[in-house]
Amino acid sequence: MYEETLRLLASVRGFRDSIDDIHARMGGQLAVAIFDKTASNPAARVGDAIAAFNQLAPDVHLQLHVGSINEIERGVMDGTFQIGIIPEHRSSHSLLYHRLFDEHMLLYCGAGHPLFDADHAAMDWETVRGYAFAGLGYHSPNMELTHQARLSRAATGFDQESIATLILSGRYLGFLPEHYASAFESQGRMQAVRPSQLHYHCDFVSLVRKSPQPSRAAAAFARCLVEAHGASPLAKERS
Repeated sequence: MYEETLRLLASVRGFRDSIDDIHARMGGQLAVAIFDKTASNPAARVGDAIAAFNQLAPDVHLQLHVGSINEIERGVMDGTFQIGIIPEHRSSHSLLYHRLFDEHMLLYCGAGHPLFDADHAAMDWETVRGYAFAGLGYHSPNMELTHQARLSRAATGFDQESIATLILSGRYLGFLPEHYASAFESQGRMQAVRPSQLHYHCDFVSLVRKSPQPSRAAAAFARCLVEAHGASPLAKERS
């Protein structure tokens, strides 16, 4: 029943968008979903894109949601969201992508963990396998790295906030965006473990569905995102 309601709301929103297109105006609502803990990333210029879009389409009521990668992908495909912004991790033939900005992920431990204030010079992927690890519970760059490095996932989080909380317990290692974890580091509550080696990099992309075609408002917002990040204006289409 809940999923049927979401589909109905999405169809109503699509109808309103089509009416706006017919009358050559940009109004109504635009639902955008973004992966969490992105606002503190200095490479993310989503705020600039919103400002540009607001000047272009001041009558559009912008709805900004935060969700997991899976929720955002599913929401864009079923029409709940018109645009998503997520870490790049896999492709779908139903979606169009633009690469926007990057993010640097470091491995952290919390105060009270055996590695906190320890000598990390000899730490590598093999040695950290002996420690309990907290990872994201859905397909993501985090999960891909967990499998690739054969880390021992002993706890599961479903957003960056939950991973940070598990790390702060002092019982688990976990990956967080460097820009997000810096506040915990400055408070002496968290510490990066050999950041020169134990890290990974991910790219964030915007996504819209191919069919039906995005509304004028959604297409305009997608362009604002591309321009704000200096990205290529050509959509990265996957097959």
